[in-house]
Amino acid sequence: MKANYKILIIDDNIIDQIVSKQLIKKTLGTAEVSTANNGKEGIQWLLNYKRSSEESLIILLDINMPEMNGFEFLLIYEMLPEELKKEITIFMLSSTLDPDDIIKAKKNKNVKTLLSKPLSIKEFVDLI
Repeated sequence: MKANYKILIIDDNIIDQIVSKQLIKKTLGTAEVSTANNGKEGIQWLLNYKRSSEESLIILLDINMPEMNGFEFLLIYEMLPEELKKEITIFMLSSTLDPDDIIKAKKNKNVKTLLSKPLSIKEFVDLI
């Protein structure tokens, strides 16, 4: 497990944001956790993101959100400069039961895996 993480939670559900943020901070300790309420805010956050050389960014991305959903976020993310995307790992985090969403998430080359809500901190830590 790398020691220096920043984490961005992109989710329109404030309760899910708070729960995930608290679980991550409690488990990883020093991790800096930011939030965005939809994909559009997530893209804006990324465009302003300044990565230090020893830092990795993990994104927890919800699927169903207003304004810009997770899949729309991934389409814009694909067009971002490679230098910006370096050292970024995306996990989709959703309560979806839609088989099309599940297949689409698993097939996306930028998504490491699809995690179910609520976040299983043990599964998350095992993956990072």
